[in-house]
Parts: sequence; C-alpha cells; structure tokens
Amino acid sequence: MTETTKLTIRLPAEDVRFVKSYAKDHGTTVTALFDRYLRNMQRHANYSPSTEVRRITGLIPADIDVVAEYHESRRAKHSR
Repeated sequence: MTETTKLTIRLPAEDVRFVKSYAKDHGTTVTALFDRYLRNMQRHANYSPSTEVRRITGLIPADIDVVAEYHESRRAKHSR
C-alpha cells in the first residue's frame, strides 16, 4: 500500500462546494478526484505529440477562422 500524507489546500469557497458536490454526484470522494487528476497529470508530464501530429501542426494559418470555415463548408455541402 502506498504511504499517504495529509495535504491542506486553500480554494475559493465556491470551488470547494463544486468539488464536493461533483464527487458526491459521481459516487467518489474529493481525495479520489484529486488523486485521479494528479495521476493523469503524471502520465502526460512527458507527453510528446506523435510524428503525425507534429507533421500537420501549423498547416492552417493562424489568421484563418477555422470554426467559420467549418460551418461554411457544411453549409456548402448540405445546400446542394
């Protein structure tokens, strides 16, 4: 079994209410939520995008409104 240590953190009251409610609604504890979140952070700490992702990164110019372009292409496709 892993050794545990108590940790006290300060959060805005509304965040504490939210996380307690969220944990209750999902049948877990605040401790378990933080544990899961931290383990996920650890898994992704050394994440490196795949070769395919690196290959296509930057292909769309930054000044393109991709959401507007997407909606326009959908309109064009479905208005025939």
